[in-house]
Amino acid sequence: MTQLISHVSAQSLTDVLQAAGYRVNQTEQNGIVQLLSASQGIGYAVRFGNPAVAEQGSYVDFTFSCALRVQGELPGGVAEQWNATRRFARLSLQGEFLVMEMDVVVAAGVSADHLRGNLELWDRLLQEFIVYLRDFTQANQAQNAKVAVAEEEEVAL
Repeated sequence: MTQLISHVSAQSLTDVLQAAGYRVNQTEQNGIVQLLSASQGIGYAVRFGNPAVAEQGSYVDFTFSCALRVQGELPGGVAEQWNATRRFARLSLQGEFLVMEMDVVVAAGVSADHLRGNLELWDRLLQEFIVYLRDFTQANQAQNAKVAVAEEEEVAL
């Protein structure tokens, strides 16, 4: 029978990430431990959520989080369109950062394969995130160019 995982710790999740080939650094900020890693050159953090009763320093959920600093003006609707067309990970604008987050819950007990599957899903979503931002920006620039041409034509008339 498969052993179910009902809580994770910084070390157990570090082991899962490293077994999948990721480099991981454990950091502590204001007494809170988080894991830092990267995929496809994109840095992300793993933040722990609700403490588990079972063991000190263990948690029943965690969040993958990727924050990208926005340089210049972010096209309107970028987060809303992602959230309306994608599942599992959500986008939000937090100050000068565009943040993608995905929650993972292990509270009721999950298999090691389920944890790895969530990691693979996160990796894929990170790749889609970058493509989405590039395509959204290009589409927005093309739309702005069409509007500018239409306005010039109106002025010329």
